[in-house]
Amino acid sequence: MNILAIDTSTSQASIAVAINGQIAAESLINTDRTLSARLVPEIERLLETASLTFADMDLFASSVGPGSFTGIRGGVATIQGLALAMGKPCAGFSSLAMLAMNYASSTNLICPLLDARKSEVYAALYDCSSPLPSPRMVDSVLPPALFLDRLAALTGEPVVFLGDGALRYHDQIAERLGDQAIFAPPSHQDPHAANGALLALHAARNGGLLEPSQLLPVYLRAPDAVKMKGFDSPAP
Repeated sequence: MNILAIDTSTSQASIAVAINGQIAAESLINTDRTLSARLVPEIERLLETASLTFADMDLFASSVGPGSFTGIRGGVATIQGLALAMGKPCAGFSSLAMLAMNYASSTNLICPLLDARKSEVYAALYDCSSPLPSPRMVDSVLPPALFLDRLAALTGEPVVFLGDGALRYHDQIAERLGDQAIFAPPSHQDPHAANGALLALHAARNGGLLEPSQLLPVYLRAPDAVKMKGFDSPAP
């Protein structure tokens, strides 16, 4: 199965092509405000590097969040459009689960944190002792102090922290958890769509394929524009 997977949940976007469970090519790009202009050309370049075309893809996959509202919307819309054009299915995966897979097969618990702004983090806790992560705390958005209190109550084991939220709240995490907290080195901080491709392959093998219209963002909280209109936050 040929899979195109992308992650646009942070300013460090990534794209990967997998062939029968093996990563054929991967690209990381710093998008900032240029995502819409750079994403499709970079996908085309990566497919060319792998000697493949859009028509060769069997599955189109994207992270669905949590993360940047603009990034997630753009990534999901791009994958929806490509899948529709090619008449192929989609798969979605958690950006936090994907990030946790930087430590696949680790004996430590893995805690991916993304900076959600407004003094909050997108957070989860995963057991990554198997190739695919198993959630111990599901994806959520909350103040870091509250999350750390819940984490401390759940486990006394060492926990590896990674992601831009872990970088921003490094001192707070270290003060609250002490020697229990392990911080990932720079080499393990970036999100990788290659991990997302493996999650998408797992979904394909376990009845998790979606029609393009079923691939929807998971924001965990409402965008500011929606809040200002007085609407309730969407369900996770």
